[in-house]
Amino acid sequence: MVNLSFRKTGNNAAEGRRFYDYSLLFVILFLCVFGLIMVFSTSSYIAELKYGSSWHFVRLQGLYMVIGFIAMILVSKINYRIWAKVTIIAWLGAVFLMCLVNYTPLGVEYNGKKRWLSVAGRTIQPTEFVKVAIILCMAYGIVYYSKKIERIRVHLFLLALMAVPSLLVAQNNLSSGIICGGIAVIMLFVACRNKTRFLVIAGVIIVTAVLVILFRGKLAEIGLLQDYQVNRIEAWLYPAANADKGSYQTLQSLYAIGSGGMFGRGLGNSIQKLGFVPEAQNDMIFAIVCEELGLFGALCLILLYIFLLWRMMIIANNAPNLFGSMLVVGVMAQIALQVVLNIAVVTNVIPNTGVSLPFISYGGTSVIILMAEMGLVLGVSNQIYLKAPMPRRASASAKEEAAQ
Repeated sequence: MVNLSFRKTGNNAAEGRRFYDYSLLFVILFLCVFGLIMVFSTSSYIAELKYGSSWHFVRLQGLYMVIGFIAMILVSKINYRIWAKVTIIAWLGAVFLMCLVNYTPLGVEYNGKKRWLSVAGRTIQPTEFVKVAIILCMAYGIVYYSKKIERIRVHLFLLALMAVPSLLVAQNNLSSGIICGGIAVIMLFVACRNKTRFLVIAGVIIVTAVLVILFRGKLAEIGLLQDYQVNRIEAWLYPAANADKGSYQTLQSLYAIGSGGMFGRGLGNSIQKLGFVPEAQNDMIFAIVCEELGLFGALCLILLYIFLLWRMMIIANNAPNLFGSMLVVGVMAQIALQVVLNIAVVTNVIPNTGVSLPFISYGGTSVIILMAEMGLVLGVSNQIYLKAPMPRRASASAKEEAAQ
């Protein structure tokens, strides 16, 4: 069994009180409220046309966030060590759910992609559960092999295990598959002292990506690339000339960013959300943020994400044990990847991959699971004990002894 005991040197009263990161909780709530405002701003026009109520999407998003908030509080009160006992179940469950989506009639297809699972008349996105399963499994695996973590065989074994659910996700959702694999690699990178091999792997990935872009036509002929993937690359390289191949959404988002200027048109005054940017409340919501709040508002939002990641980094560095630290690193990696990929897509730095912006984009499963993950981070922070201050007499006597 893996030892997940806390690093304690005495009783709790002697060590001081438990730490709870209220700064992290505040920034989470702030992002959620800001997300609700932006969902209403971006979706009110389309919601009025389709559903007869401009509040349709924001009501649903508010319900999802309330459920997510309850999940966050409940998870934060659970001793996080208990999650080490369900890692195998989590891995098997992730694989099972993705098999249901990909290979059974329960998988719901939308815009040519089967990414959702129909349960009792409602749709859920199992990809979000896969991300959690990878975080739990990688954290446990790193702790289990902590003494052998520098060995390449251990790396290959752990990454191969995580590749199974990641490839099942990538079958219909390449961007989420990349995020799932990226979470595993980043967690392993943080756990290892030797970073050289990871830099070599990063170089190989970059070279491979360049070769794929240069020889996309040949790869499509031999079946290694699908037509829609080639179209996305073409739309990314030449957006103005490929509006009919998928660059229309990207072009409209660039128009929104450009028209926003430094301080934006004002909250609610976006023009591109009036049917020009398809599903503006989802993956392209950052473009509307730029249009309505300008570059200043966009930078403020990015700074909030940086502050969120910084607080998680502090919790990871002070976690009571390696398992807790790696759990926080996994959640941090997921949020960082999604933020970077979403902003890169909206600004056309990378091809359109369909990644949601955490806490801001509209979505049920993603919001609820993400809030539960933040409860996991808060649960780790709640197990950190602050040192009790020394009494004045004791500190004075200590100084006298030091002087002598």
